[in-house]
Amino acid sequence: MSTQASQTVFPEVGDLVVATVTRVEDYGAYVKLDEYAGIEGLVHISEISTTWVRNIRDHARAGQKLVLKVLRVNPQRNQIDLSLRRVTGREKSEKMLEWKKERKAEAILKSAAEKMQKPEEDAEVIKNTILEKFGGLYQPLEEAIDEGPEALVKAGLSEEWAQAIAEVSKSKIRLERSKVRGTVSVSCHKPGGLEIIRQTLVSAKKIRRPRGSEINIYTIGAPKYRVEVEAGSFEAAEKTLNLVMEDILESIKKAGGEGRKIG
Repeated sequence: MSTQASQTVFPEVGDLVVATVTRVEDYGAYVKLDEYAGIEGLVHISEISTTWVRNIRDHARAGQKLVLKVLRVNPQRNQIDLSLRRVTGREKSEKMLEWKKERKAEAILKSAAEKMQKPEEDAEVIKNTILEKFGGLYQPLEEAIDEGPEALVKAGLSEEWAQAIAEVSKSKIRLERSKVRGTVSVSCHKPGGLEIIRQTLVSAKKIRRPRGSEINIYTIGAPKYRVEVEAGSFEAAEKTLNLVMEDILESIKKAGGEGRKIG
């Protein structure tokens, strides 16, 4: 086996991959794996559809992009067996969206290199640095928009590269905002109880949270209060919501009041 072959990266069994059909035979479709330097694989006709396949060309054609599941990998023979029928509709949609985002991120890195008049090889080095740190390209670019270039500097990029990438990302990526909400019941029967509750809620809005998160707290009929959080991702919004509600419950308890989550 050549040194080049030994360095080839292969997908793992069970992985979902995006591939391009190169040719179709009566017994199956040959594809090149887009995310693995064009490694070739085969989708046997028995793995094309859950129903009987009268004509394989009704299901696969040259140039078509498919989302496939890896069944078997034999690096020694450079052989990969794949399945189309074992990929659900949801898996196909999510994988294709992920793939498109990663391609967009690669284009952004190239644009940043052009902006800085750097060779394309430098963009490839930056790409590998980000992949090694984050495992993907698109999410770190979203973080660079939401949190600033510092998010990339922490990953080992120079300030010059981080700034250029953040600027290009802002013009190419539209951040999706996620909103979550919860409800707490808060009461305090001590003298000045209403002021204690007000201070508790005001303080909760000032807790440390992911950059870009917005917190809104309002009454929906005492003693019930609604907590709404909007952030750049569902995970960040949910994390912030939990932090806010925990802060409210701990603070009101310390002040001699009572509180509980009710939704």
